[in-house]
Parts: sequence; C-alpha cells; structure tokens
Amino acid sequence: MEGAKKLADLRQLMKTVKVDDVQGIDAYIVTMNDAHQSEYIRDRDKRIKFLSGFSGSAGTVVVTQEKALLWTDGRYFAQAVMEFDPPELWTLMKDGTSKSITIEEWLRTNLSTTAIIGADPNYMSHKTWSTLNDNLSYTGHSLKSIEHNLIDEIWKDKPLDGYNDIVPHPLTFTGKTAGDKVKYCFEELNKNKVDVLVISALDEVAYLLNLRGTDISYNPVFFAYVILHSNEVHIFLHEEKLTNAARQQLIDEKVNFTLHAYESIGEYLKNVKISDSRKTRVWLANDASEALYFKCIDKSVHHAVTPPCLMKLVKNTTEIEGMKQAHIKDGVALIKFYSWLEKELSTDGENKNITEIRAAEKLEEFRKEEKDYQGPSFPTISSYGEHAAIIHYKPSEKTNISITTEKPYLCDAGAQFLEGTTDVTRTLHFGQPSDYEKECFTRVFKGQSGLSMTKFPTGIKGNCLDSFARKHLWDVGLNYLHGTGHGVGSFLNVHEFPVMISWRPYPEDPGVKPGMFLSNEPGYYEDGNFGIRLENVEMIVNVDTKYKSNVEFLTFETVTMVPIQRKMLNMSMLTDNEIQYLDDYHKKCYDTLSPYLQKAEHSTALNWLKKETSPIRK
Repeated sequence: MEGAKKLADLRQLMKTVKVDDVQGIDAYIVTMNDAHQSEYIRDRDKRIKFLSGFSGSAGTVVVTQEKALLWTDGRYFAQAVMEFDPPELWTLMKDGTSKSITIEEWLRTNLSTTAIIGADPNYMSHKTWSTLNDNLSYTGHSLKSIEHNLIDEIWKDKPLDGYNDIVPHPLTFTGKTAGDKVKYCFEELNKNKVDVLVISALDEVAYLLNLRGTDISYNPVFFAYVILHSNEVHIFLHEEKLTNAARQQLIDEKVNFTLHAYESIGEYLKNVKISDSRKTRVWLANDASEALYFKCIDKSVHHAVTPPCLMKLVKNTTEIEGMKQAHIKDGVALIKFYSWLEKELSTDGENKNITEIRAAEKLEEFRKEEKDYQGPSFPTISSYGEHAAIIHYKPSEKTNISITTEKPYLCDAGAQFLEGTTDVTRTLHFGQPSDYEKECFTRVFKGQSGLSMTKFPTGIKGNCLDSFARKHLWDVGLNYLHGTGHGVGSFLNVHEFPVMISWRPYPEDPGVKPGMFLSNEPGYYEDGNFGIRLENVEMIVNVDTKYKSNVEFLTFETVTMVPIQRKMLNMSMLTDNEIQYLDDYHKKCYDTLSPYLQKAEHSTALNWLKKETSPIRK
C-alpha cells in the first residue's frame, strides 16, 4: 500500500470513529510501543514504520486531516527525512532542540479548543498519557481512549502473532534464584504498604523469573506479565511456550506460581481485591501502559519504579564476571573483524569491494565462533562516510555502499552472550584522515576518556556526568544530539533504563551505584560528510580519594576490549594523563585478549592487536 493511501485511509477512519457518542476525531496519536512499552518491538507493532516509512526506534506520530508529523530525537533526524513515504506529506519535528515544540504545544496551537484527540491506551505509557492529558485539558482539548487501534484497522497485511519457547536462564549465569528475587519484592511491598505489584516490562519479567525467550529480535525476552500478591506469583503468558525445563526451574528455585492466559491480565487486575474494608493498593510503574492503569480505576495506585527494575541495574558478583567474560569474547571477535577489514582494504588485499553489509556479515561470522553467542543485541550500524553521520544508520540493499580508504568507517555493534550483553563503537580510517577529522576524533576521545577517569559521589544522577563527555567539543562549538550513556543489561536489553547519562534529566534515574554497567559514547556527526563515535561499556566501581569523608566515591572501569585507533588522534592535543590512560587501556586490551588469539592461532588478528596497542610512550 502506498504511503499516501495509508494516510488517506487513516483520515477517513478518523472521520467515522465514535468517541463518547461523538463521531469523528480531529487528531490521532501513534506511538512506537507495544503493550509492554518495549524499546525494540516486533514487526507487527511497527505501526509508525507502516504508516510513515520511518524505521527508527524512537518517535511519535500525530495525524490530522491536513498534517502528518513525526517527533523524534537527534539520533534520527537524517534517517527520518530519508525514509518518509512519501516525503512531501510528512513533517519532521525535531525533538530536543532549542526550537522544538512539544506534541501538546503543537496540538493546542493548531486545533480548536473543542478538538478531540484520540490514542490507543494499550500502546502509550501512563506517564506519557498523563502528561499529554494534563497539558491539553487546561486549554479545553480532550485526549480520548480508542482501544481498537486505527492503524491496525487499515493494516490489512499485518504480520501474524508469533511466540517462541521460554527457556531457563540458570543460576550459573544469574547468580541469584528467582525465589530470592521474589522474596525481595514481597519485602519491598510490605515496606511500602502495597498489596499488589504489577510487572509489565518484559526485561523485568525475564530478570525476575530467571527465564529468557526470543519473542523480540535482539532482546532475549518473552511476552508475559507478572502480578505478585498474597505471597503468590501470578504469571500471564502463552502457557504452551513455557518449556518443561523452564517450568521445572521455577519450581526448583522455589517460586510459588500460578499460570494464567496472557490475554487475561486486564480482567485479573480489574478484579483483584485484597480487603473488603479498604481500597487495594497496587504498585505500577509510570511506564506501564495507560490501559493497565484504566483497570485500576477503583484502586489506590503506588507510582514508582518497580523492585525488579532497580535490582537488575546493579549486577551481582556472578553477573559482573559474566559481563566481563562477554566483553572479552566480543573483543576477540572484533579484533578478528577489524584486522580482516584493514587487510582487505590494504593495497595487497584480495577484495577491495567490501560493502557496509558485507562488513556487518563478516563481523557476525566472527562472533558466531565464540561459545554461547546468542546473536546481536541490536542491528549492527555499519556505516561509511556520510552514512556515519546518520546516528542509527542501518545499511540496506538500497543504501549499501563500499567502504574505501577515503573517509572514516563507524561500526556500532552489540552482542548477546549467555554471560552478558555488549555494546561497542569504534571509528577507524583505513587511509589518511584529514587534520579536521583527527581534531574531531581527538575531541571525542578526550571526552570519552575524561568521563571514564572522572570521580564522583555515589548516587549522583547521570545528567550530572554528561558534560564531562561534551566539554572538549563544546570548547570549539561542536556537540552531538544523543545521550552519552545508558544502562546495559546482563543477557537482557542492551538499553537498560532508567539509569542514563544525558543532558536531559531523568526523574526516575536512581543514581549511579557500584555494580552498574553503563555505556560511554560521545560522538560528532557532520551531515553529508562523516560521523565519529567511540563507545565503551563501563562498570561503576568504588575508588579511593585523597581526602576521606562520609560520602562514598565512584569511578568507571572499562570492560570493553577494543583498541582506539591512534592514527585518528592528534597527539599534540592530548595531555600526559590522557596518553597514560590510553597506554594503560591498550596494555589491558593486549594482555587480556592476546592469550585467546594465540590459542586460536589467529596470527593476523594477534599481529593487528599488537600493532594497535603498542604504547605511545616507549
């Protein structure tokens, strides 16, 4: 179906839909979520992509009878313009810039005060719904629930539902039984005087139960809800997909559970009642769907980040060792990959026609050589030249180009191992970088290393750390339009919220604590020219300071094991501390990875690693 017809069909449906006995709505809001508010979603939940062509992982659409608008952040500005179908019918609203306006500001300005705005509460978080509703209602605008999704009604060839087996994730990787995790949740319920805990985020469900699945690409999760009350665990899932091994592990780990049909969550939540003498108090996260909140209309709701969400942010000893091992395995694969790529692009290479897609495929081949590799943790961003300026670029047959020695190549890739999850970005030049490219790269490196060496008090929120990574770019009027870091799961989602390092404050950020893993990924992007990003995963650890106080201080320990290309650095811009930092990091990479490459008898990769990690200070 052509893009113009999709918009026409939606607008016709908007004229006929009934809301509170009134026919027609003036605007329809489409979100990029599933019923669990997942960041990565199945093809059947990609309603914005179906309607607009835009395939990014963040965005919100507003359609009126005259306009079709997409709000997205700086990671996707260039990509959205490329993908709009048709481009002349869509308007990009640049979120997070100095001139940006919010969705509600646009609606209030462009629609009459009697306008009715519709949205599906199943695919919008309570926090988003409440903010929209509050900001619209004081000018007389009305946000209304439409539970039969209008996009689904016009999407005639929508992909079918598909659910895969749910399998156990054993104690050797989790380090803590599901029974112990459940016990902690009930302790938190009692402490907060709450009767019922609802867990709707898929990574929280998987973490709590020590189970994994493959229902969503790149994320080892499965579709389920969990409700805890009265010392019982109620699991809502597709029971036929729960393997015998998974069921037995729940029993062995002492989880007192009852299984329910996945679709019955709403009715169960609506009817759950703990006492006849008072309102039942329900714990729901703000990012649970508004549809779940509708079911609690006669209950008292405790709005807070859930205990499993906070638990999974701080890794236990087993998870920490697993994350380190996962990054060693990924480091071995990436050393093989970059040494292969450099050889192929050298003058004596056998095949110089290495495309972005071919490079991504070759990296996948090397990763598959590592034990317990489960697949990528997100689509590999294999981007050359001007494509690297598209922050979340994914090569396609339409856009695929060859990698040459003329411009920088940026590869952002993550892996899922049973032991843990990785996310690493390197930018390399296989020819001679210009002075300007080297300056930009060096400023990005100075920001990354500066953040990595920073000491800070425990509990500080990520937005307080963000400027350490940007300072050296800001000094010359440069910047990047994405956050600096995000939490990383342990064989779970590569983006683990709500901990973030960003210029935007996140009210639910619990503050950094020892045992958390976060990315550190400053960058610089010049549309139509090149892009640079350096990304490491870092663990939060305790650190000694010159003076002691009653406040614990922390710093970062880098677990990513891939060298920084020294050819891209302007050495005259580096301080002694930065040079020492890089030499120490490179020594750690070589000492850690070389035994694995020697054992594998991979001389090309070993020689490349030795060359790339040789010290600056001899």
